[in-house]
Amino acid sequence: MAQQVSDEKFETEVLNADGPVIVDFWAEWCGPCKALSPLVDELAEELGSKVKIVKMNIDENPNTPTKYGVRGIPTLMVFKGGEVTETKVGGMSKAQLQEWAEASV
Repeated sequence: MAQQVSDEKFETEVLNADGPVIVDFWAEWCGPCKALSPLVDELAEELGSKVKIVKMNIDENPNTPTKYGVRGIPTLMVFKGGEVTETKVGGMSKAQLQEWAEASV
């Protein structure tokens, strides 16, 4: 299961992580986010050794999404070495998510 990350922990958990990190920016009121959430959790279990996957609630943590220009949700971003290398906006199937994640990390 993907862990939750906050504005306060973002630098430690994501920017300073040893390997690639996928961040799922979401909100409680977002239908596509709710549909994507269990798929992200499954992916975290399956790719756990290759990539760290975290989730950030944009309503509870407004600073980080604003800093990275998140305008629509769900937004998934891949961070490597503290930099965004890939971004995907919107819902997707499990196969699409897995294909994107494996190609991005």
